This record gives sequence, structure tokens and C-alpha cells, in this order.
Amino acid sequence: MERIKTFDELTIRDNFLFQHVMRNEQLCTHLIEKIVGIKVRSLHYQAFEKTVNLRLDGKSIRLDVYVEDEEGRVYDIEMQCTNSPRNDLAKRSRFYQSLIDGELLDKGKPYEELNPSYVIFICTFDPFHRNLPIYTFTHCCQEDNRVKLKDKETRMFLNSKGSENAADPEIAAFLRYVDGKAAKGKFVESLDQEVHLVKSMDKVRREYMILSDEIRRRQKEAAEEGMRQGMQQGIQKGRQEGRQEERESNIVAMLKEKIPMETISRITHYSLDQIQKLGKLHGIL
Repeated sequence: MERIKTFDELTIRDNFLFQHVMRNEQLCTHLIEKIVGIKVRSLHYQAFEKTVNLRLDGKSIRLDVYVEDEEGRVYDIEMQCTNSPRNDLAKRSRFYQSLIDGELLDKGKPYEELNPSYVIFICTFDPFHRNLPIYTFTHCCQEDNRVKLKDKETRMFLNSKGSENAADPEIAAFLRYVDGKAAKGKFVESLDQEVHLVKSMDKVRREYMILSDEIRRRQKEAAEEGMRQGMQQGIQKGRQEGRQEERESNIVAMLKEKIPMETISRITHYSLDQIQKLGKLHGIL
């Protein structure tokens, strides 16, 4: 059973705390501006309660931080602390993008008016092993990369291990902070102050305790269900082995009565070779 961190152990890397810190519009706006390289006048949080999920492992299908600016650009920011053995981060970003498009279309937008969107994964590992601080992907023609698809979709992956290659000092400081280093620089120091402020709130602590208790309950139920399934499989296997022993005992008995193996095979559906091996095993043949 996966160990759940205590509230005091949480850092910016943990989805629960990251979500709460990003509720500070000024910090969230500045982070987006630095990552994407654009000016954002103000943000509108889109149904923020959707980000409160009953899982803490970063694998949620819900969007962590989902905001829209005054220009209509949509941003989904996700903290990613683990990469699966299948290295499916790219497909996961594709799925998150589909969630955003589905959300926009559900609001009645025709597809030709879909908002510009940015899916931003903040990774505590190097997702593409090139030591870049940021990997940015947009669609372009494979035959001529000067031809852009212009679907207004952008996916970005930040690499906390690539801070030394970041041209922007604030991005470098942010990546170091995510990587567990000390907060240095005005923006990251403000971010760290917000972390401590959020962790000082009794309301947030109670919310995390309730969330943790629910996760433990679900883990316990899953473990109990696994045990029940295991017991059922064991019983079923035992029954199958018992039936097999009974059939083989009958075959041995028929061999002792000198019943032809061809007849035994028709009755039991055992092959002649199987019957012969049983006979030799019991010293009959």
C-alpha cells in the first residue's frame, strides 16, 4: 500500500499543495508569462473545484490548474513527479489536450473557434533526455517544417533537472526550487512564502486530512477486494485440481481393470499418451 505523505511533508512538487499555491493569481500569472513567453493581463479560474481529486500520485484525469486569460487562451498546468516505465507522457499530454477541447466544445463553441491552448507539464525528471529546461511542441509539416498546422495547440514540458541551461534566470530558479533546492530570486521566494502561507491554514490542513483518509479508505477497500479475488481464484484452482485428481484416479482404476486405453480415452477425453504416462507412473503399464 502506497504511503501517503503527512501534511507537513508536502512541497510544491505535490499536486495538492501545488494546486492551492496556484490559486494565487499573481503567482500563477507570472509563472505562465515566464514559461510561455507572453503577456497575460488577468486570469479566470475555470471551475477550480475540479482540481480537488481523490488521488495524489499525479495520474488524475482531472486538470490540476485550469485557467483562461482575457485573450481567451486556455492553460492547463500539471505537476508530474513520476514517468511510467512505458514513457507515455506524450500520450498523456494528448489526452489532457482532448479534455480541454471537450470542455470547450461542451460550452457550445464550434471547433473553428476553439481557444488557443497550452498544456504545461512541470516534470521532476527529464522527459526527453536532452537536458533542455523546456521542451515546446507545436504541429508542423514533416516534409517541410516551415509549414505550420496553426491549430493553436501547444504542449510544453519543463525539466527540473535542466535549470543550468535555462536562459531566463527566473525559470532557472523555479526549476531548481521544484527540484528541491533553496528558494532564490524574487519570484521563487514569493512562491515559497505562498507555500508556507498555505501550509499555515487550518482549513487547508483539514482538507488534506479528509482527502488522505478517503484515499486510505479506498486503498483498504482495493486491498480487501484483491484478497477476496485471490481467495476465490485459490478456491477455483483447488476445485480444478481436485477434479483432475479424481479423473486421473478413475483412469488408474480403469487401467487396473484392464479396460482398453482407447475406451478410457473416449470416456475421459485424455489422450492415449497421457493415459500411458499415468499407467507408467503407477506401475500398471
